[in-house]
Amino acid sequence: MPKIRYNNIDNVSVDKTFKEFRQWREERRRKVKDLSFVVPSVPPMLSYLGENRLDTTITWIGHSTFFIQYEGMNIITDPIWAGRLGLEKRLVPPGMVIGDVPPVDLILISHSHYDHMHVSSIRKLYRAETTVVVPAGLKRKMLRKGFRNCVEMQWWESLDVGGIKLSFVPTQHWTRRTPFDTNTSHWGGFIMEPAKPERHPNAGGKGGEGGHKLPPNLYFAGDSGYFPGFKEIGRRFKVHVTMMPIGAYEPEWFMTSQHVNPEEAVQAFLDVGAETMIPMHYGTFRLADDTAREALDRMEAARKEQGLTEERIRTLGNGETLIIHPEAR
Repeated sequence: MPKIRYNNIDNVSVDKTFKEFRQWREERRRKVKDLSFVVPSVPPMLSYLGENRLDTTITWIGHSTFFIQYEGMNIITDPIWAGRLGLEKRLVPPGMVIGDVPPVDLILISHSHYDHMHVSSIRKLYRAETTVVVPAGLKRKMLRKGFRNCVEMQWWESLDVGGIKLSFVPTQHWTRRTPFDTNTSHWGGFIMEPAKPERHPNAGGKGGEGGHKLPPNLYFAGDSGYFPGFKEIGRRFKVHVTMMPIGAYEPEWFMTSQHVNPEEAVQAFLDVGAETMIPMHYGTFRLADDTAREALDRMEAARKEQGLTEERIRTLGNGETLIIHPEAR
């Protein structure tokens, strides 16, 4: 049976020729970069995170890996605790030792690239009660790896997991793990909402008395180039907090179709209509020619250019936790 090959919206291609790849590597050898800046680490709040069942929390582990507590569930996005990715050594230790992570209920995989789906890390986090959610085309591989409780999703599909309504939304990207499986599974991001907001124990608050008191809707954007899908996501969902990539964009002539640059990340944040943006996908592995300092500086300049207040973009250190109390909404 021929393999299904997945595409981007409007069939946008991210394919690059060997000649283009060689040109990038030659350019890279000529560049001089200041690599002295390292993303700061913050001791994780292990005791609090181990006991918390009420607050929404978002803890950055590094790269696109977050430990999220939402509606009483412990969630991991795109887990990678590896000390090395191919020839690239990890630049800063994970924000939380993998053995210290509280029991995980849900693992979300945005796509199958090695820096987003590290099988060894998943094995250490996985238990009988854990559900692994993957894009269409990837479940079969995960079952072969031994992850029996696995669900795959198509773009715009939603399902209820525990108290969460989980929706899989498009990105503009691609995927490959071997020379033979290019785009045989899909890619995307995830929206998290309360499954039954009308029955939520915190529902009923009035705007003048602390808001509706529901947990925020979260958007984990995965990995993407800038595309019209961000506006469509904003039309279909109310987003409060978005985790948005800002790194691995240089050289832009090579990366633009698959990775947003910091200015595009801020624009995508505005497109989805979110209240708060948390940057990710920078400072952990040197996957492209940009540095963490460059990405953060360009993001800050874009914030000012767009007239956004400082609190709209929350830059976390490795291991740092953003806590959103129910009464804050």
